[in-house]
Amino acid sequence: MPKKEEQIGITVKKEDNFSEWYTQVIRKADLTDYSSVSGCMVLKPYSYSMWEITQNAVDQEFKKAGIKNCYFPMLIPENLLNKEKTHVKGFSPEVAWVTSAGNTELSERLAIRPTSETIMYDSYSKWIRSWRDLPLRLNQWNNVVRWEFKHPVALLRTREFLWNEGHTVFASKQEAEKEKKQILDIYSNFLKEYMALYGVVGKKTEKEKFAGAEYTYSIELFLPSGKAIQGPDFHHDGQNFAKAFNIKFFNKDGKEEYAWQNTFALTTRMLGVMVAIHGDDKGLVLPPKMAPIKAVIVPILFDKTKEKVLKKAGEIKKELSMFNVELDDRDEYNPGWKFNEWEMKGVPVRIEIGPKDLEKDQVILVRRDNNKKEAVKIKQLNKRINEVFEDIHKNLYRKSKKIFEDNVVKVKNFDEFKKAIKDKKLVLANFCNKAECEGHIKDKTGGATSRVIIKEEKGKCVHCGKEGKFLTYFGKAY
Repeated sequence: MPKKEEQIGITVKKEDNFSEWYTQVIRKADLTDYSSVSGCMVLKPYSYSMWEITQNAVDQEFKKAGIKNCYFPMLIPENLLNKEKTHVKGFSPEVAWVTSAGNTELSERLAIRPTSETIMYDSYSKWIRSWRDLPLRLNQWNNVVRWEFKHPVALLRTREFLWNEGHTVFASKQEAEKEKKQILDIYSNFLKEYMALYGVVGKKTEKEKFAGAEYTYSIELFLPSGKAIQGPDFHHDGQNFAKAFNIKFFNKDGKEEYAWQNTFALTTRMLGVMVAIHGDDKGLVLPPKMAPIKAVIVPILFDKTKEKVLKKAGEIKKELSMFNVELDDRDEYNPGWKFNEWEMKGVPVRIEIGPKDLEKDQVILVRRDNNKKEAVKIKQLNKRINEVFEDIHKNLYRKSKKIFEDNVVKVKNFDEFKKAIKDKKLVLANFCNKAECEGHIKDKTGGATSRVIIKEEKGKCVHCGKEGKFLTYFGKAY
């Protein structure tokens, strides 16, 4: 017997209980499952397909830029991790350790990769000798483990996650810093052109920058729950790691100097952000480029016309094969149940065809983003579906941008700041960029932190009243 509609549907509204809504969508759309390890998730085929789309799209751009893929061990000796004290201090609470093999205690603890700087740079110090060895631009697609948090949320906050981690080395600071725009453009374009997500690019404050970096830039997004969330990021590490790991080279003048380095990353968290921003009370809403199944054909079957309708549905599937179309010809489920299931899974377009449509040589095309229906002649379907996909993407991006912009409040004083945070808004304010001041802001607002500095603008710090030339977004982080 098929499941009842109420069993597969979402039982809470997104605007009423975002957390419960998100949990139900992730589970009922068949994206992830719990594992036996606390805080670690199973990526099921449907969500992993989306990660493969992400990998392929971003990796193509990396390769065009001259970045090559590699792989380093996930186990890192403690002595390497300790070579960069500032870096280790930032990650020490999150590091998981291997201390024994079988019944034998290891002579040295091995960290399970929280990030790969230390093990990669040990090799870099051996590989790089001359300016001719530079630039060295490598990337890994791998998994990392970071243990410190109390409340795991599938895709958004897990102890193990998948990502890319780029690690590049240059002969000069100028060359290294030039890479920032290239990498952030790759990430920004992917979020916009594939995920239909709007975010702002800016510089992290001194308090929030990556441990070991000279500075960090990130793409910040805003969730319908009223919380900010960090997307892909880029770190200019200067010569910090080069000095810790003795990464030196002889320049063209024959003089020895330390190299300049960058790191950058995008994670599976972005899948969760996409779900959170685009989804509705029926489930997932997927941008066409991110959908493993871009369209589903649901035939309306009756005994007398079943054979003819199925034959035509099969022909349509073949005609649209480049879109990865699914034909749902299951007998045990009625059309209404199928509609609900495919809506839950966020398939961008549903194509309905029954005996009356067959007589008119048409199908009924239904959009997932706004539920609009239209009759389309079968001979025009290929062209029309492309147009609809493009319009769905534009519509989702507009909505994402609107969610962000409608929730920004520019404030002039700390009372306005506190009210805006209480109202679950993203605050834009002048800030002094002092870590101590930022700590006071967090304490006085119940957890609001800086997100990114977007530009310099003369004014007074919204909290301490001193010079605050940094126009900065603040919000509670997810």
